[in-house]
Amino acid sequence: MGMPGGMEWVLIALVILLLFGGKKIPELAKGLGSGIKNFKKAVKEDDDEVATADKKEEIEKKAETTTTEKKEESKTV
Repeated sequence: MGMPGGMEWVLIALVILLLFGGKKIPELAKGLGSGIKNFKKAVKEDDDEVATADKKEEIEKKAETTTTEKKEESKTV
């Protein structure tokens, strides 16, 4: 089963127009658009939080490594 052709899209559009009416369609499209926008924003914020957490872990590991190296240097001196 493939993508709908031209006549199928016309039929789908007519059914939607009959179900919701001409006045409701712009409202539905606006709601769908804002929903997609909010979803993208949430995904971006989540990615930023993950990146920040990864950076914190990397900084902590570097600090531990530096501390360990300094302790080893002081033991050898």
